[in-house]
Amino acid sequence: VQLQASGGGLVQTGDSRTLSCAASGSTFSRYATGWFRQAPGKAREFVAAISRNGGQAKTVDLVKGRFNISRDNAKDTVYLQMNSLKPGDTAIYYCAARSAAGWGGITVSAYDSWGRGTQVTVSS
Repeated sequence: VQLQASGGGLVQTGDSRTLSCAASGSTFSRYATGWFRQAPGKAREFVAAISRNGGQAKTVDLVKGRFNISRDNAKDTVYLQMNSLKPGDTAIYYCAARSAAGWGGITVSAYDSWGRGTQVTVSS
């Protein structure tokens, strides 16, 4: 599956932003998906994950209550709704897909397809 993330940009502290990740090339509902982010000089870190049918989801504690992951399999798209953004949320955001059984992986190695990332910059 090929993934293309979009929706990033420059925002102010406290703003909201929704990232989208469009999938193509394969049946999207076969894949569990996740969002990761990577800030300059830091390792890529897990942000959120969602199961194949969207019935189960989780977010990392750092963004819990502010970020929400969802998906629309009819549109082959997964979303990351980000609210109350902080400068610490500044990073390149990547979407990822997992073809193996299970969902909710929090490591990079749990996913086998990656999008190119979209930059989110939060100014103070």
